[in-house]
Amino acid sequence: MIVLTLTDCPPALRGELTRWLLEVNTGVYVGKVSARVRDHIWHRVQEQAVKGRATMVFSTGKGEQRLDFRTHNADWEPIDFDGLKLMLRPSSSRLAKRYEKSADQLHSGYSKASKFLKARQMSRRDPFPAWNDYVVIDVETTGLSPYQDEILEIGAIKVRNHEVIGQYQTLIKINGKIPQDVAKLTGITDEMLEQQGKPLKEALTEFMEFVQDLPVIVHNSDFDYAFLRAACGRFGLPLFSNRRLDTLAMARRFVDHVANFRLETLLEHFGIEVTGLHRSLNDCFAAMQLYMKLNEIRQNEK
Repeated sequence: MIVLTLTDCPPALRGELTRWLLEVNTGVYVGKVSARVRDHIWHRVQEQAVKGRATMVFSTGKGEQRLDFRTHNADWEPIDFDGLKLMLRPSSSRLAKRYEKSADQLHSGYSKASKFLKARQMSRRDPFPAWNDYVVIDVETTGLSPYQDEILEIGAIKVRNHEVIGQYQTLIKINGKIPQDVAKLTGITDEMLEQQGKPLKEALTEFMEFVQDLPVIVHNSDFDYAFLRAACGRFGLPLFSNRRLDTLAMARRFVDHVANFRLETLLEHFGIEVTGLHRSLNDCFAAMQLYMKLNEIRQNEK
């Protein structure tokens, strides 16, 4: 069972929600859906209700309360207190910091929405820009579904003028066990996650602080972004929405005569040597070198 409350949300979103939920009062929806549909609903709420507010309460079957909460653009914040899910009342000091941050963004010249719009306009002019400052990211997972499978590892490297100036990597504690084929592919074991892994919410927060608002290079971006955004949605975090360049799409545009556009195939095609693929940092370094090579081809075609 879930209960969802919305304020200042577009009519199209309200209409979409009635596919799964019953509206029992203005902006109040209830229903019984699967965890996958619930995560999809929350993902749509965060995407569509840019300026609106939302709160979701749902049963989990876990913990003493068997309840969990998610909020979007809300002053109240869900917290975990020794296994109990609670809602943190608004604090004047926390709200002041939040509004100061918003004001700083406006005074700096553009809001996030404005920056996003400008980035999208620029991408229409050049779908494969040659950035000097960017972050390369990679996510390793237990499977292909962002709503059923889990993130095992997150990696990122920060690049400025073709030089790596920082890196981030962490393993993630998961609820289940690593499938044998995934463990064989990545070399990541359950023991490694138990000893070195972090809670996913903590890792996501650190990751987004590292990336900031820099543009992102990633191979097969839809896959990584889907997992990151689904995870953000589960914890009520801002959706990861940095502008991105997909080296897979770029390779389709500039590379011929390859069997497929998998990262390892393209690396072999260009003679780029990277060991230990399917670990996040190694894949980041591989994607960075691939991006540089594709930029060379792009420049030569001009």
